Amino acid sequence: MGDWVWDGARTSVDFVNTLRDRVVGARETLHAPADLADWFVAAALTGDRLEVTEAELAIAVRLRDAIDAAAGAALAGRPVAAGDVETLNAVAASVSLAPRLAVDAAGRPYASTDTSAAAALARIAIDAIDLLTGGELARLRICAADDCGVRFVDRSPGGNRQWCSMRRCGNRRKARRHYARRRGTGMMRGALAASSQGDAQCDA
Repeated sequence: MGDWVWDGARTSVDFVNTLRDRVVGARETLHAPADLADWFVAAALTGDRLEVTEAELAIAVRLRDAIDAAAGAALAGRPVAAGDVETLNAVAASVSLAPRLAVDAAGRPYASTDTSAAAALARIAIDAIDLLTGGELARLRICAADDCGVRFVDRSPGGNRQWCSMRRCGNRRKARRHYARRRGTGMMRGALAASSQGDAQCDA
């Protein structure tokens, strides 16, 4: 299993986060088609583990890059690149996600949907298009930790969430601040003690 995080609040944002630690060089988690197949299952995009091809993995990486670039441009007020628009639209339209009427061995009807890798990627692309054109784009954030880079949609009531996760980056930052305060207090006490000893020597 990859080192995946599920703090994005949307499927497309969680997918963008399969490239981890972007601010310190980036760390890939989708090394092989099998990793993408596992991610689809973990993200509940497919019920069963699929056979994913190298070509589908390459499309997935292009889609991931296009989502992140398009969201970054839109948030910054820059035009979204034509290539990113083309990638999102092409993947979203690559298969039909409309349910189809099917019948079982006894002739009973049921709704059949496409469960291929292409369909999973199309669902990611459609969610990204909804993000880019809807109200949640303004709530898209990047974790404030200087060694993280995870993207997330801030759905907190006050809209002031800073960390991808309090369990991970938030707690680490709190621990660092606590250590810094304790270290600062210890240094101050040491300085005061040294000053007191110097005063005592002068008085002597």
